[in-house]
Amino acid sequence: MGQSSTTIASQSEALASKDSTIVIIGGGGTMGSSTALHLSRRGFTDIRIMDVYPIPSNNSAGNDLNKIAGDDQIGTYEGVADTLWDAWNTDPVFKLYVHLVGKLELTANEAEAEFLKAKVDKMRARGRTDVEWLDNEEDVRRRAPHLKNADIKGWRGLWCGKGGWVAARDALDSVGRELEQFGVKTSFGASGAFDSLILMEDGKTIKGVRAKDGSEYEADLVVLAAGAWSPALIDLEGQCISKCWVYAHLQLTPEEAATLKGIPTVYNSKYGFFFEPRPDNHLIKLCNEFPGYTNYQEWTPFGATTPQKISVPRSHADNPTDTIPTEVLEEIQRLVKMCLPQFADRPLINQSMCWCTDTDDAKWLLCEHPKWKGLVLATGDSGHTFKMLPVVGGQVADLIEGKMSEQRKFAWRWRPGVGDPNGTGRPGPPPKDLSEVDGWRHD
Repeated sequence: MGQSSTTIASQSEALASKDSTIVIIGGGGTMGSSTALHLSRRGFTDIRIMDVYPIPSNNSAGNDLNKIAGDDQIGTYEGVADTLWDAWNTDPVFKLYVHLVGKLELTANEAEAEFLKAKVDKMRARGRTDVEWLDNEEDVRRRAPHLKNADIKGWRGLWCGKGGWVAARDALDSVGRELEQFGVKTSFGASGAFDSLILMEDGKTIKGVRAKDGSEYEADLVVLAAGAWSPALIDLEGQCISKCWVYAHLQLTPEEAATLKGIPTVYNSKYGFFFEPRPDNHLIKLCNEFPGYTNYQEWTPFGATTPQKISVPRSHADNPTDTIPTEVLEEIQRLVKMCLPQFADRPLINQSMCWCTDTDDAKWLLCEHPKWKGLVLATGDSGHTFKMLPVVGGQVADLIEGKMSEQRKFAWRWRPGVGDPNGTGRPGPPPKDLSEVDGWRHD
């Protein structure tokens, strides 16, 4: 019996050997650190990660209290998700940070309900007994008793027992400790801040990377894995647009947190999502659901000959007084009032923006850059990469070793002009720019 194209590797030439010098730009975040981990596990011995901040980088979307996770993605993301849940739960680097409390995906929209019902039916047909269709409010409250006083009229959806959340920042920190054991080199601060590529005399071949402080690092191969910062660092010809989403927290007392211990993660496609209180600090993280915000500036990334209009992330680490726009703060307050009315008068604290970058089809940009030999792109998060933390670096390593399937190569290819990265299929209208909204800037 023939294998599927997702598992058959093409016979491409490797881009680097085990003793090649590899520099990963943005190595303190999700894609970069995962890439360094997988390359190290495969025997690559000369790896350096560059980042403005140490792992977990303060500029990484993965440097967060928690992220949604679950085993309900089989057959998606070019098959990469098929082994994902097993990796989270068996890999010693990650398994301590999984909180198996279950996950609810809910909606009051008829079309979305039909999609979720079909998803449940498909998973049940595969023999999954931990997945259930919740057809009414009573079903929802049976799986989520903490919603007993919630305003959830018309809500239906999916319950997945093999799901919940992962302690995002802690998982990234665990990767960082593992990289130390492998002897991966690090450059942080100004010596880890990307300035430019160093090219051979032909102007086409990578020789290394220059940092903002003038430090130079020779490299046989460079990996750009800088997340939302990628389009501002190197010219990606409009294939990625960086946007921010927002979050805030409720501070509970230990006694209040105890009453919500072990509740499933709740996601509603219109109103947003929230998690159980963290056991260590009793914080509940909440997010609204909306198309995000851009931050357009005149910018000249490396490789561009003239300034371009690029959405450039505004780092919370560099702008610690920033909060979130008033309009989305009110939406998170609405989520609290709907689902956790007992805390409706509680202030929302630790408000912040979280930046990632979107492609037009929500698929990664994971390929060689056609302009410069020796530059690999590993970006295009599109809102789903952190949950892939245990496995995404393996895809980058496959590309570097010449083992990536043709199907995945095509899906993640260099593709300028294919579509508008604002049209990623995220719900709602096109994103607003931060310049159009108030309440977030306090400097």
